[in-house]
Amino acid sequence: MLLPERKLIQRIRRQAGPAAHSLVRGIGDDCAVLRPAAKHDLLVTTDLCLEDVHFRRAWHPAPCVGHRCLTRGLSDIAAMGGEAVACFVSIGLPPNLPQKWADGFFSGLLALAHQFGVSLAGGDVSSSEKVLADIVVTGQLPSGEAVSRSGARPGDRIYVTGELGGSAATLKQLYAGQKVRPTRANRHFYPLPRIQAGQWLRKHGASAMLDLSDGLSVDLAHICEESRVSAIVKVDSLPIAKQADLHLALHGGEDYELLFTAPPKVKIPRAIHGLRVTEIGMIEPAKKSRTPLSIQHPDGRIRALKPSGWEHFSKNS
Repeated sequence: MLLPERKLIQRIRRQAGPAAHSLVRGIGDDCAVLRPAAKHDLLVTTDLCLEDVHFRRAWHPAPCVGHRCLTRGLSDIAAMGGEAVACFVSIGLPPNLPQKWADGFFSGLLALAHQFGVSLAGGDVSSSEKVLADIVVTGQLPSGEAVSRSGARPGDRIYVTGELGGSAATLKQLYAGQKVRPTRANRHFYPLPRIQAGQWLRKHGASAMLDLSDGLSVDLAHICEESRVSAIVKVDSLPIAKQADLHLALHGGEDYELLFTAPPKVKIPRAIHGLRVTEIGMIEPAKKSRTPLSIQHPDGRIRALKPSGWEHFSKNS
């Protein structure tokens, strides 16, 4: 059985260990105290993770759930080109949940936090019918240097890191009733936020950037909307994961790779810190049509590409 609230918090505090980075005061006071470096901007992002929406206990072991929940926030920090500093976890747990599951959740979350030098600075615990976790992540970067979604301009090239569709392919297998081992090599279970690549791209001239959480078609449409441009994607340039197909590469979510644009004069290498980088298309002037995306097939045909990834409250999700 789950420990009482105060003992559970004490247990989490012991798991979290000593503070690091810009955290002056963490768990134990009414507020955490952060002290970002001088002349730096503070980044703040939050993500809500719900059982049977973002994960299933039957499919995802507790350490995997904690890892995935924190990845969502760290990936947002990466997409701005920032350095992660601290996280806050407010979690709702069923009273009959085994304490082992809660311990596993925090072991997975904290292992990833320690990997990126992030402190667990506080949060809250409560009872709920299903597991839910609201995770806030803070980060920092030099003032005025954040890479937004609104900086893409006509003529910019479009790039992605890593491979596309792998997470969605695993999820498709799980929905089909297939047993898939939750290994660390499988990026659906243990995705890695691209913090280092995001910082490199901020320093070397990326014009717009976001993380691929909802699917390439949806996320690229976000860049087009915010930058008031359109985009064309080349099918034969997409880095499709071995177990995926074109549909999953275009519309599958939770890859947590970086989607970014850069002017032609900016030289983007084929790998950043060992991470593959692929040019997949070009930014064009805004279209009058409602669909800003187009896709070019190997035979030269160009067709409209309708965004069709994950979107809450959408019948197509």
